[in-house]
Amino acid sequence: MKTVFPKLRILLYFSVISGAVLLLLIFQLISSADKGLTQNSKVIIRDAIIRAKIEPIEPINAKEQTPQIPAAAEHSVDFVDEKIDKKISDEIVDDAKEEGIAEEKKDNIVDNKEDKVDKQKEVSEQKESEGKTESEAAPDAGKQVIQAPSDVDAEKREKIKEMMKFAWQGYKNYSWGANELKPIAKMAHSQQIFGGSGMAATIIDAADTLYIMGMKDEYEQARVYIRDEFSIKKATGQLSVFETTIRFVGGLLTLFGLTGEEFYKTKAQEVANALLPAFDTPSGISKSLVNPVTNASSNYNWAQGGSSILAEFGSLHLEFEYLSHITGNSIYAEKVKKIRNVLDKAQKPEGLYSNYMSPNTGTFTGSHVSLGALGDSFYEYLIKSYLLTNKTDSQAIRMHKEASEAIQKHMVFTSKGGLRYLAELRSLNSPEHKMGHLACFAPGMFGLEAIHETDPERKAKVLKLAEDLANTCHESYIRSESKIGPEMFYFNDRAEAITISGEKGYILRPEVLEGFFYLWRLTGNQKYKDWVWDGISAMDKYCRVGAGFAGLKNVYKPAEGHDDVQQSFFLAETLKYAYLTFDNTAIPLDKYVFNTEAHPFPIWNPNSDSVSAKTE
Repeated sequence: MKTVFPKLRILLYFSVISGAVLLLLIFQLISSADKGLTQNSKVIIRDAIIRAKIEPIEPINAKEQTPQIPAAAEHSVDFVDEKIDKKISDEIVDDAKEEGIAEEKKDNIVDNKEDKVDKQKEVSEQKESEGKTESEAAPDAGKQVIQAPSDVDAEKREKIKEMMKFAWQGYKNYSWGANELKPIAKMAHSQQIFGGSGMAATIIDAADTLYIMGMKDEYEQARVYIRDEFSIKKATGQLSVFETTIRFVGGLLTLFGLTGEEFYKTKAQEVANALLPAFDTPSGISKSLVNPVTNASSNYNWAQGGSSILAEFGSLHLEFEYLSHITGNSIYAEKVKKIRNVLDKAQKPEGLYSNYMSPNTGTFTGSHVSLGALGDSFYEYLIKSYLLTNKTDSQAIRMHKEASEAIQKHMVFTSKGGLRYLAELRSLNSPEHKMGHLACFAPGMFGLEAIHETDPERKAKVLKLAEDLANTCHESYIRSESKIGPEMFYFNDRAEAITISGEKGYILRPEVLEGFFYLWRLTGNQKYKDWVWDGISAMDKYCRVGAGFAGLKNVYKPAEGHDDVQQSFFLAETLKYAYLTFDNTAIPLDKYVFNTEAHPFPIWNPNSDSVSAKTE
């Protein structure tokens, strides 16, 4: 064939080669198409995975959302959303690697954030319009620090609501209409301070907590009872003027402020009217007890020979002045302003207020000074009166600053271990180196003072005191087995923020958590938020009993048992402060002021006519 057909042989070779080339091109085209389909499929899978993980998380616009943290808290503020964002990003990387697309992850996240930038700007602008951006909420502006929302916070709020629901349900089941609950015995409990066993102290005290927590069914139960059943006329014995004011008048005023329902105001006024005979003294200093049936008033025999108690007659101002504001009846404000004037003019050694005063002469009796029992809330109400009246009460802020300076000079000590504490004074030169759980309200009080102080040096000094005292109160908690602090703790050669003998109990008091709540809101320091959670978790662990919560007999040995009393202030204060620590938008401190029972009143201006009412 080679010899006979040379041209045919050449043509055959060419045909074979051309066919091979054509087959190769076809094969390459098919392979390329398959590969393209496979790549497109992976892109779709990747996008679905990444978007599914990113979509629920709003991106943080660094320019618009950078939190402005006060210098005092800058080192330790922890934003949960940043942790969540980092965790999600790590999960995206892992999933992308599994799909073989790690190199494309970054572009996809950027694209996703660009898609959402408009929405983020809208959120930021809305916050700015509401005056709640973090830069505006910095301490220098006199407002609380508002942190980014957190799913972890939501979970903790739900847990605290569960505690509230459990406490409320036990009370409802076993002592409805009574003052308090014995949660172990599952029966009603009362105290002489309430004027009778059927004054429903827990309902009045807890109702605003239910409202704030959004517990609609439980709140409605309280609302209907107050409207239809509660009456001060049910009181058959002596009322504590102080306790009735802060729990009943305060609770009803807050409910009026939150809801605007007139019957709350009416009932608050009825209760206050029942207390007015206690003010009928030569000096105007009110007595401790009043019988609403006979209108007779009296003092405790044990109180320095029948004297009136500073923490009682000095802690009526917020409620009575606000009541005058909303009713138009000046009598309530006149009563407490007269007390304030007597205190302002009284002789005070080194600027210190004794715990006792004669209602006859308006002079101090004895020399015992304390920011714990017998004295505490008087000091608190000075700074709070100034704030409640939109910073118009110049007398209150002057008296507060004078008292604050005297306290810092004569009552603040430092232990051998470096803990600062508020001692009690039996006399000016005779300090008792102990501090009560009640005195742990002081970090909140000094925190408020510092935030509204205009002198930078004094602001820093007072804020440091607030934080140092909060640390000491925290130490009293973590040095016990239950991680709850005792009623009183000491500082001496044998004790450092602990109790060696006596006063080891805990009766569900709020003051330590209250101090942490204020410092969290005012500084944004994450540790205070953590401390609140640690404290409320310890209470849930050791104080939860059969049908509610009860105090511990010994915080160092919780196995010794409980006191079997669910105090009304546990629902009014302890759980409320804990809940509000994890809900920064509810009851903002630039719009509300808490009374000493944690009932918030809206800030108002005495020169405003915004609340109209007829003077009776």
